Amino acid sequence: MAKRSIMIVEDDPAISEMLSLNLTKEGYEVITAVSADEALKKLEEKDADFFIVDIMLPGSMDGFDLIRILKSSEDYRNTPVLILSAKDDAADKVAGLELGSDDYVTKPFNVRELIARIKSIFRRQAASAQMKEEGPKKITAKDLIIDTERLEVWVGGKPVSLTPLEFDLLVFLAKNEGKVFSRDVLLDKLWGYDYYGDTRTVDVHIRRLRTKIEEDPSNPKYIITVRGKGYKFRDPGKERSY
Repeated sequence: MAKRSIMIVEDDPAISEMLSLNLTKEGYEVITAVSADEALKKLEEKDADFFIVDIMLPGSMDGFDLIRILKSSEDYRNTPVLILSAKDDAADKVAGLELGSDDYVTKPFNVRELIARIKSIFRRQAASAQMKEEGPKKITAKDLIIDTERLEVWVGGKPVSLTPLEFDLLVFLAKNEGKVFSRDVLLDKLWGYDYYGDTRTVDVHIRRLRTKIEEDPSNPKYIITVRGKGYKFRDPGKERSY
């Protein structure tokens, strides 16, 4: 089985070297770049299965610019991205997650925790792939169709483009229709580890999901907020209440 490759885009040589050493020990192939330009150039020669991206990078593009390019690319739109940055403002975290990154870790950080997060994201990818292999399954809720074999979502007969994490979140909630999940539980189930960061991560992904599947995201009919409790999925086509 080929090694998974992780690209580290980090201009601090000490951090880059430390991460490279530890990830190599874990069995990953590591590619390093000090700027977004160098990262894109290296991707022309070698594919990556995962990206660790710093926000503040030298050159004409910062980490956010690089993530926008990756997420708009056919080759890397579904490739996991973990932001690693000294910027710990809530606005920066939200901005990074809104771009489609899977996680946001602030410096200084615990390398074992970071590796655990990487492994968790890979496990979630494998679980999604296994779900696809299990055969054709569709979840239908009024005009929303979730095809777990083709990994497609349709609303009102029109296809909706979701990131892998958004898709997994939607499937998890829809398969547990009516059940309320707290943010902590969703972090554990979807991110797959004991999350030490801000539960705002869940709120951002819920908001992104609503903008894509809800006719009126401010008045959602599928993904419902249960005040003080968390979130649940509701099929508006069923005549019942929870």
